[in-house]
Amino acid sequence: MNLPDLKEARKRTNKLVFEKKVDYQFPEAFRGKKYFLKTYGCQMNMHDSEEIRKNLELLGCKETSVLENSDVVVLNTCAIRENAHDKVFGYLGRCKHLKREKPELLIAIGGCMSQEENVVKEIKEKHPYVDIVFGTHNISMLPHYLIAQLKKKEQDIEVYSMEGDVYENIKYSRDSKISAWVNIMYGCDKFCTYCIVPYTRGKQRSRKLEKIVAEVEELKNNGYKEVTLLGQNVNAYGKDLEYGYDFKDLLESVAKTDIPRIRFVTSHPWDFTDEMICVISKYDNVMPYIHLPLQSGSDTILKKMGRRYTKEEYITLFKKIKEKIPECSITTDIIVGFPNETEEEFLETLEVVNTCQFDSAFTFIYSPREGTPASLIKDSISKEVKEERLQRLNRLINHYSLEKNKALEGKIVPVLILGNNEKDKSKIYGYTDTMKLININGSKELIGQIVPVKIQEAKSFSLDGIMVKESEMV
Repeated sequence: MNLPDLKEARKRTNKLVFEKKVDYQFPEAFRGKKYFLKTYGCQMNMHDSEEIRKNLELLGCKETSVLENSDVVVLNTCAIRENAHDKVFGYLGRCKHLKREKPELLIAIGGCMSQEENVVKEIKEKHPYVDIVFGTHNISMLPHYLIAQLKKKEQDIEVYSMEGDVYENIKYSRDSKISAWVNIMYGCDKFCTYCIVPYTRGKQRSRKLEKIVAEVEELKNNGYKEVTLLGQNVNAYGKDLEYGYDFKDLLESVAKTDIPRIRFVTSHPWDFTDEMICVISKYDNVMPYIHLPLQSGSDTILKKMGRRYTKEEYITLFKKIKEKIPECSITTDIIVGFPNETEEEFLETLEVVNTCQFDSAFTFIYSPREGTPASLIKDSISKEVKEERLQRLNRLINHYSLEKNKALEGKIVPVLILGNNEKDKSKIYGYTDTMKLININGSKELIGQIVPVKIQEAKSFSLDGIMVKESEMV
């Protein structure tokens, strides 16, 4: 048994990270069994679930979308906010009832929540029916833990608080055959005062450039039209390596593979360089879309958050991007109600939103995470005040989102078609180059293609359009 330790998780050394290989030598001990996999959280978690899925399939399992039909349940969790925590433990209630009916059911919990001391303590004390708890550093070991459960039948907690490794032979069962996630780095060393990620994901560690390019080349050769380069802070790519290249070099190298579309998430404003902007503007296959978290428009709050930039520095960067790439869509993250945030400080955030007029934003009420410095601050702001501020912020964000979308009406844009619209089977959906969701009347034969679409109607969160001939592209 290995329990998480946040003090250990915080440690950072100068120890070089060496590549390791996953051991895929295990029997198909679960042939004929079904697994149910539920994912919470960010794109990194979604990509981790593609690895989990492959591991389960190599064990002989087949996926089911119905919890009650499963023999193995895996919850891949998120630790960013309290409501994600509540959702997981709420869902565990369903799993508990199912295990009463099916005593042989195996339940495993992984992901970022598993890296938290308080979560594992709660599972040990109140949820003994959970068979396996594993973390973000040992996803590849899940098959071995499951096989061991067939014999020992006791709760197995295997969570490692460590700086982390880099594996280069990971196998994935990908969600899509059109668009793929590609990890370029793991972990984070920023230690924003509100954020648990550096503790749950380990230290910043980059993959070698040639390995990433080779993965993209393989995806392109297999028919993929789009890759999204993943990292907790992609702009810091390469800083931990001794090879003298950084994210602009990687982005340019990936662009030269000629895969049709390249995206990346997430960027920290502190590491966003002029050279990066130039590379994005230079290559047509690097999409004009940037997610650039603001978090707050108040210098006082930004300092308390440990964000290492000022409001003016953020706005200057925003304007640089827009000057160099006028058509670029910029989205953001904003936290409302950081401990003791005043009305004046909140109004400063609204001022920045009015200045930048983001295409959209992910907005949240601050959620204290045990073990982070911000969680120790005594907060004087009521929940009601925070909720009211969030509503005001969202009204403003939605106003600009609709305004930006309305400006696209009548224009013809390239759209990568990803699938059928779940609500209206007569429609297909895709994303514009600027990462806007669009629904189209069209044939499912177009799925996987990049096609010209004329935007007919704009809404706050999506667009409606019709196909046009290639010759009509502007």
